[in-house]
Amino acid sequence: MSANPDQPSRSPATIVIVGAGPRATGLIERLAANAPELHGDGAPLELHLVDPHPPGGGRIWRPDQSPLLWMNSMAEDVTMFTDESVEREGPIRPGPSLAEWAAQIREGAPPGARALPSELAAEAVALTGQSFATRRLQSAYLRWVYERSVAGLPPGTTVHEHRDRAVRVTGPRDGRQQVWLEGRTAPLTADAVVLALGHLDAEPDAEQRALTAFAAEHGLVHLPPEFTADSELSVLRPGEPVLVRGLGLAFVDLMVLLTEGRGGRYERGPDGELAYLPSGREPVLYAGSRRGVPYHAKIGYSLSGGRPPVPRFFGPAEVDALRSLPGRPDFRRDIWPLIAKELGFAHYHRLFTAHPERTAGEWPAFEEKYAACPPGSPELDALVAAAVPDPADRLDLDALDHPLAGLRFPDHEALQQGLRAHIEADLARRHNPAHSPDLAVFLALLSVYGQLIRLGDIGGWWHGFFSYLASGPPGPRLEQLLALSRAGVVRFLGAETTVTADPLRGVFRASSASVPGHAVEARALVEARLPEPTVDRSRDTLLRSLHRDGAAATPAGLLAVSPADGRILDRAGSPHPRRFALGPHTDARASGAFARPRTNAPAFRQNDATARALLLCLRDLSCRASLTA
Repeated sequence: MSANPDQPSRSPATIVIVGAGPRATGLIERLAANAPELHGDGAPLELHLVDPHPPGGGRIWRPDQSPLLWMNSMAEDVTMFTDESVEREGPIRPGPSLAEWAAQIREGAPPGARALPSELAAEAVALTGQSFATRRLQSAYLRWVYERSVAGLPPGTTVHEHRDRAVRVTGPRDGRQQVWLEGRTAPLTADAVVLALGHLDAEPDAEQRALTAFAAEHGLVHLPPEFTADSELSVLRPGEPVLVRGLGLAFVDLMVLLTEGRGGRYERGPDGELAYLPSGREPVLYAGSRRGVPYHAKIGYSLSGGRPPVPRFFGPAEVDALRSLPGRPDFRRDIWPLIAKELGFAHYHRLFTAHPERTAGEWPAFEEKYAACPPGSPELDALVAAAVPDPADRLDLDALDHPLAGLRFPDHEALQQGLRAHIEADLARRHNPAHSPDLAVFLALLSVYGQLIRLGDIGGWWHGFFSYLASGPPGPRLEQLLALSRAGVVRFLGAETTVTADPLRGVFRASSASVPGHAVEARALVEARLPEPTVDRSRDTLLRSLHRDGAAATPAGLLAVSPADGRILDRAGSPHPRRFALGPHTDARASGAFARPRTNAPAFRQNDATARALLLCLRDLSCRASLTA
């Protein structure tokens, strides 16, 4: 496709973007926004997008998914556009959130929108800001954003879409790059290359290989970590017990596809309680994890009054100090105490200002003392205990991370009742504004994530903790989980779930710390989680070849990039002048390619910085070419 069919005679500057999902779409939007300033001399520009899946949504948000799969954010909390909160050098280019885009469709369709299929058009018309859209509708929104962004590129720009896989990048540091595509003999030649690969498949680690081999030897089923929508779930037979490790978003997708996806349905009784009516084709899911509980439900109310004034204790100055330390900062020793103090500040700011009847004293005095206390100190604990009389109003991050710690249940059925009570309490709390400090902590978590991207690889614990607290499923999904539990289709295993292979009985066996001495046997095991984004085990040929050719990886196996602009680093720490990378496979991974409006989303900041670096690179090359002509 072409932003302008009139092609200038000058040789175009060329960018190859590998990956055409939301991250690539956001980068193109920023290229279009910054081009008038940084590429405004009329020089032609050529973009090549390489992805087997349609541009806009890419693989994860492709349109051919089950209509039963939802987003896990409300429509008003999903945007692809910058606003005044985003720290960036480029211009703000406002655009509609998913909810606003759907409202425009109700009013006659946004400019340039292609006609939606009738079922998606009907969904868009029915969507409200508090709705959880299907992933297919989000795919249509992302496609619209992509087309709008392409249309905003400078006149003379040509965009080529390649439904292929890129397998290697070659070329000298100071010369043009060659991007080799699977099955093609001639490469794409580019002045700069960007990897926007998104979530990738991975080769199994040693444990997963052993479990797969055991399953093959004994005629069992083992589904390793992967994107649930791509799993071969037909191998899970009706009525059979299936062990599931993971209670996050991948588990929710699995739950949906194996219940409603197999013909079951929900019905609300006279008492308002949701009941599940099985089809008879469902397996029985025995689900557990380290915490033993599902992710917290999305908060179902809006924040009244002002947002917490963060960053306060974990902002740019603190990150600068951490980066100046000799060697790599230790997460638990150097970083986590600052994060905990930041989250506590947001929590107590909200409690004092919105619910003062539950506090002792005035906020200014508490804030002054809080600021003076060292992070994680006994003085801080004493201050909070004196100022917040009810322990239930105090923020206990350890208890949040280990909700079943120390709890023991006499039998498996008692565990089911205890877990249902936990989920019911979570649902009630997440929809009750009396607990609005939870929403303040959520906003502080977003702020913290935005600062952490400058520190690179900090290990995997933080990302799991963030997802557990801030990126859980819609409340209706947990209500469905309760109905499935009452129907016996889902059975909880408890905390510290372990799975072993029993060669004598030829089965998988699961047990947990929550019910000592109890175990469940099954002939099927599902790992309900995405694979870790490690370079060395990635199934992406391009990423592995870059690493072999000298690109650096962090201790956790992430591709090392410059936090300033996403340039790929070599093993000496030098940034490549023409190669960039964005996304979860890098050590500058953000919490998502799209985000809530007005939250200074890290992905938007990164996209702007990388787009400007790309355009400046192209301008520099153009100037050098002119000087040597």
